[in-house]
Amino acid sequence: MSGTFFISDLHLDPSRPRVSAALEDFLLAHYDCERLYILGDLFEAWVGDDDDSHLSLATAKMLRGFSAAGPELYIMVGNRDFLLGEAFCAAVGASLLPDPTVIDLYGTPVLLMHGDSLCTGDGEYQAFRRMARDPDWQAELLGRSLEERRALASQLRTMSREANSNKAEDIMDVTPAEVERVMREHRVSQVIHGHTHRPARHTEPGGTRWVLGDWGERGWVLEAGPDRMELLNFPI
Repeated sequence: MSGTFFISDLHLDPSRPRVSAALEDFLLAHYDCERLYILGDLFEAWVGDDDDSHLSLATAKMLRGFSAAGPELYIMVGNRDFLLGEAFCAAVGASLLPDPTVIDLYGTPVLLMHGDSLCTGDGEYQAFRRMARDPDWQAELLGRSLEERRALASQLRTMSREANSNKAEDIMDVTPAEVERVMREHRVSQVIHGHTHRPARHTEPGGTRWVLGDWGERGWVLEAGPDRMELLNFPI
């Protein structure tokens, strides 16, 4: 099956083995595709490329098998796995993409993002995002032991769930003006992102915005070819 595929927000976690199994099935079924883009939050949490957990090692093995079969593999970090780096990508045969990135998709420039930077109405989260992307802050965090980082990751997940439960739905969605701005800035008429867990195809003033879905009860994938774009889902 030729073509290019985009997925995001799998939130792989030991408590959700069915999603890991679904990813493995998806990869095995698409060994003959051209390329796969993972646009952030592959993991529910990522404590560093030195993570030796079973989940980390098993996921690396399946991704390495996929890229070794021939498809190009690209990974972008999200708001959950922002510490994922070059070492992990090299180990699995992937290229680490900056957020945002413009690609040539069958002759059309397309903007790829995780999507969290588009949610400018959530000022509290944007302040955390700026801190979490700071190289000095990351270096200090990665200098701690794995045990310390795992404890902090658990604490951050709890804090995030509590904070989000008190936020209005529109605050956690993208800001239309920001979408229009980034599309204009990057001179594109198509953008693909995840993060919001609201899969859809939107018509924007600047063109088309594809939103990838999170993997839970169903898996979501955007399939692209020279003359097609289709958002698909399947049961997990």
